[in-house]
Amino acid sequence: QVQLQESGPGMVKPSQTLSLTCTVSGGSITTDMYYWGWIRQPPGKGLEWMGAITYSGSTYYSPALKSRTSISRDTSKNQFTLQLSSVTPEDTAVYYCAREVVARGMDYWGRGALVTVSS
Repeated sequence: QVQLQESGPGMVKPSQTLSLTCTVSGGSITTDMYYWGWIRQPPGKGLEWMGAITYSGSTYYSPALKSRTSISRDTSKNQFTLQLSSVTPEDTAVYYCAREVVARGMDYWGRGALVTVSS
């Protein structure tokens, strides 16, 4: 059973960088055919895919967030990390990490981490 767990600060000040880590257990982030992504859901709004890192380390980002988003990984810890720079209150959301099966969509999700952007 694959499990994902988000961790990081619950509050970030405007203009700072939001950083979240997803720790994966029950499966390796380097296993072929899996991508590892970040998705967020602002209060009262729908899900927004932010980006993903592949099993080989390539990254893909939402065009709307590409200039502010960076996803990296630590294969020794089986973790991948999201960084979102220059945050504003509009970046307040529940942030999820998830496993994506190529051409099939997300199959395992973390529980989500609420991040509030406020001074």
